[in-house]
Amino acid sequence: MGLLDGKRIVVTGVLTDASLAFGVASLALEQGAQVVLTGAGRALSLTTRTARKLSQTVEVLELDVTVPEHGEIVRLHLREKWGKVDGVVHSIGYAPENCLGDDFMAASWEDVATAMHISAYSLKFLADVFVPLMERGGSIVGLDFDNTVAWPAYNWMGVAKSALESINRYLAKELGPQGIRTNLIAAGPIKTMAAKSIPGFKKFEDIWDERAPLGWDVTNGEPVARAVVALLSDWFPATTGSMIHVDGGFHATGA
Repeated sequence: MGLLDGKRIVVTGVLTDASLAFGVASLALEQGAQVVLTGAGRALSLTTRTARKLSQTVEVLELDVTVPEHGEIVRLHLREKWGKVDGVVHSIGYAPENCLGDDFMAASWEDVATAMHISAYSLKFLADVFVPLMERGGSIVGLDFDNTVAWPAYNWMGVAKSALESINRYLAKELGPQGIRTNLIAAGPIKTMAAKSIPGFKKFEDIWDERAPLGWDVTNGEPVARAVVALLSDWFPATTGSMIHVDGGFHATGA
């Protein structure tokens, strides 16, 4: 018997088999869930190709979080396909190039607005889309990088993550009475396509394993996937609005 037997789970953000979202989708299938993936724009074809590497055939739907009509189409489709949704994984983030790097002052509001829309407001957008299909409760889990401190080179993406963390808390307050839990997993750095786009990512790699009490492998996303699947399951019935660290304990250590 799997942790997610009978659950119907939507996973966003799969690009390659190194994506954290791919690990989540793979483990969710292993634990008995039915899974649908979503992708957007030019990355949709990449999501579709990567989906073929999963142990079961899964459907891939187009869902651009900046296009409200996509949300309506996906909701109607899943209402017909499944009737309900039990869990949603938010693994969506993007910031224009000048929002990252060594110059925090370089970004324009237009670029910052793009980062905030796609990386933070998208969590509320997913709630808009899928909460109507969670009539018996459910779980929304977002992948995060803890931004309670300022990081080198992360800049406006870090600000967007702070917004994501706040939105998670407000969604927990709003949706709790409906039996819907919303939580974030603050993951340590993993070598993914998204990570490669961050200037100075190597700095995180160099210090994380040394500082984390449990150690940290930047090539292994399985601990993150396990935590997400646990939150999608019924094993955390009274946990919401939380940010759970899966980072080897790095967040708890000083210099």
